[in-house]
Amino acid sequence: MCRLCVGETLGAGDPLPGGQLARVEAIAASGDAGLTLVDCLDACERGDVVVVRPTPAARVEAVPVWFERLAGDASSEALHRWVRAGGPGRSPVPEALAGLRIEAP
Repeated sequence: MCRLCVGETLGAGDPLPGGQLARVEAIAASGDAGLTLVDCLDACERGDVVVVRPTPAARVEAVPVWFERLAGDASSEALHRWVRAGGPGRSPVPEALAGLRIEAP
């Protein structure tokens, strides 16, 4: 996740203290996913860019999945359910996230 664009989609209107970063940190804290924050993913115009990498066991047949504007409770909960189900290569991208999927820059 890009630390510089996190929170752009909802901005100051986000009701959660800590905003989108807090949501993704909670997913990582659950143990269902790891979290890596980077300074830039070269997709600044897209806001709240999240890249989900396959588990080590799935990396032979799967590739990372990129999302834009992944923000808010509903999208974050869908992301959490998906990574808990195995994520890329193990579970299809859920309908709730399909419209946010983008190609890697």
